[in-house]
Amino acid sequence: QVQLVESGGGSVQAGGSLRLSCAASGYTYKKYCMGWFRQAPGKEREVVAGIYTGSSNTYYADSVKGRFTISQDNAKNTLYLQMDSLKPEDTAKYYCAADNPPCTLIAGSGDGYNYWGQGTQVTVSS
Repeated sequence: QVQLVESGGGSVQAGGSLRLSCAASGYTYKKYCMGWFRQAPGKEREVVAGIYTGSSNTYYADSVKGRFTISQDNAKNTLYLQMDSLKPEDTAKYYCAADNPPCTLIAGSGDGYNYWGQGTQVTVSS
């Protein structure tokens, strides 16, 4: 049973930084897609960033390029999202998700992803 547990959300002023973590367990594949998604009130869920584990292949939504960095610690089975220069429009609930291969990092709303965490709230004030 795959489990994903996010942490690290919170409230921050515009221009600030947060780092989200996603602890993964129960995975049997050595390589798979993992991503960060977000959903703001009244909006559809969208992919923020993705990574193919065990590789350097990453994807970023245009809205976060240059500000967010996705990374992984294979020894800890943990995925991270470093968020810098945060803007009020980054306010959303952020979810960690994973998908078995074959999979895609350009995941849109993530409907094809099999495994999801419970989400963590990020609020950016102006």
